[in-house]
Amino acid sequence: MDTIRVLFSVAANKEWPLHQFDVTNAFLHGDLTEEVYMDAPPGFSGGFKEGEVCRLKKSLYGLKQSPRAWFGKFTLAMKEYGYHQSNADHTLFLKRRNGLVTCLIIYVDDMIITGDDTEEIARLKRNLFSKFEMKDLGNLKYFLGIEVLRSKQGIFICQKKYVLDLLAETGLIDCKPADTPMVVNHNLHMELNGELADKGRYQRLVGKLIYLSHTRPDIAYAVGVVSQFMHQPQVAHMEAAQRILRYLKGTAGHGVLFKTNGHLKVELYTDADWAGDKGNRRSTSGYFSLVGGNLVTWRSKKQKVVALSSAEAEFRGIARGLSEVLWIRKLLEDIGFSQKGPSKVMCDNTAAIQISENPVQHDRTKHVEVDRHFIKEKLEGGIIELPYVASKDQLADILTKAVNGNAFSSCLSKLSISDPTTQLEGECQK
Repeated sequence: MDTIRVLFSVAANKEWPLHQFDVTNAFLHGDLTEEVYMDAPPGFSGGFKEGEVCRLKKSLYGLKQSPRAWFGKFTLAMKEYGYHQSNADHTLFLKRRNGLVTCLIIYVDDMIITGDDTEEIARLKRNLFSKFEMKDLGNLKYFLGIEVLRSKQGIFICQKKYVLDLLAETGLIDCKPADTPMVVNHNLHMELNGELADKGRYQRLVGKLIYLSHTRPDIAYAVGVVSQFMHQPQVAHMEAAQRILRYLKGTAGHGVLFKTNGHLKVELYTDADWAGDKGNRRSTSGYFSLVGGNLVTWRSKKQKVVALSSAEAEFRGIARGLSEVLWIRKLLEDIGFSQKGPSKVMCDNTAAIQISENPVQHDRTKHVEVDRHFIKEKLEGGIIELPYVASKDQLADILTKAVNGNAFSSCLSKLSISDPTTQLEGECQK
């Protein structure tokens, strides 16, 4: 999904079209290299002797080899047409011709084609239709359960239908909405003798919320917290998960809007909440990455080790965010949009910035030496720069802790996370 969102941002800024195709019975196209046998199908066993079986030459649904066999067949076909796989994402196929580029990204049997070479897109479509049995679904509108709307404002993605179905399934379709997905200072942890909740129900609910966070960065932190108690959920944890549903009730149509901003610069906001976990005192770090002024990737994750200071927690967060910046820069370079200058990594901790920029070894930073050298190398290479951003302007704050309603709404508006569908659907053409 990260690569798809980057492509959406590029398409919005460059005004590229988005075409969608579906392969019919994709797994049946794959060729098997291993020896695989199966019993004769019902109705065809009349001519078989006892002990005789069929040897498969083509893959079938249900075989563990089928996905790999299908993707191998598809990759060979794309290479025949002059495409190459991106080193940043092997499901992305690219072709440059006369200064123009064509991109195809595939997920199992669903594919999206975009680019500025209309002639090559038409040729690719003809080639694929002659090679495989396919359906042309027209302009991209619905992909992997995600709704895609396009207008003069840009490209908008959301999962409104998924949210409404989830609320109906859990019986909360008529519940009272909450203004934030999690209460401030929630203090969620494993209580010693806490009352247990229904484990199966809890795991199903959290699993669906995790998928929903592909288009809803506003619930990323809350979902990350409740997913820590999947092994033995308690009533307090179930109530926290249901609060997320109550928040979704009031924001069912919210999603991410990719606008036309006229550039493709990579920026990243990174933050950390020091010792925020009351159970083991580990910190939570998070980042938002933007391409062309549009939000493309985000993450909220508890750190694996205990940080001894807020600077150390922020420092580890910078290192994780820097890895994301490097991947996005590589992906854009493959597409044909190399970054001209350094990417900004916004941090609100001056101590962490000074440690990164100062080449002197400190006794108190010995245990994060690898991260320090990693960041320092990229700074000296001109790949990133570390400007200070005030805490009130730190957008990644909502990925590290629960904040009040005003601060939460302010961050969402700056990130273009809202529900603009009334304007998108109500536009009038003159």
